[in-house]
Amino acid sequence: MSKLTFLFYLIFLSPNIVTGNSVEIYSLDQLDDQRGFCIDIRGHKSKAEINSGLQAHTCYSYQGTIAVDQGFDPFKLDKGQFRLPAFDVCMEADSNSASASLRLSKCQDVDLQNFEWDNNGRIYLTSNMKLCLTVAQGKSRKGGGGSPVHLMRNLSMELCSDTPQAFQMWGARSEP
Repeated sequence: MSKLTFLFYLIFLSPNIVTGNSVEIYSLDQLDDQRGFCIDIRGHKSKAEINSGLQAHTCYSYQGTIAVDQGFDPFKLDKGQFRLPAFDVCMEADSNSASASLRLSKCQDVDLQNFEWDNNGRIYLTSNMKLCLTVAQGKSRKGGGGSPVHLMRNLSMELCSDTPQAFQMWGARSEP
């Protein structure tokens, strides 16, 4: 009976593990890359370096699938947690102050890992609703791969704009 229970769990209660179901979090404005920008772990896909933090990077979904370093657990998003299941870590702000960078840490129920989405697509820190996830403005940096070459930008928690701004508006999408 325990094998049957475990099989039931794998098939029905943890679809993210079995089916690879994940979502990418992307900027609603493509900025200077028509492939768009996604929240990404610094480094390359499965070799990403979780100690290096997060960035905005060309979305890999144009290649036909969501990359492991851009794939978030959709079920945890509903609970305000941005979990990357392939690495078993969560997005965390360094602080609840403006210009805080984003790092990856063991998933816990702590203020700096709790985020919400507003109706304008802004992702804000629940412990300081004045701070929104923001893509750095200006020109993108070139990455080391892709054709055309992938682009990168910094991410930080900045004061939410009074009016929705492209660099603070996000969406989520599943496998293409």
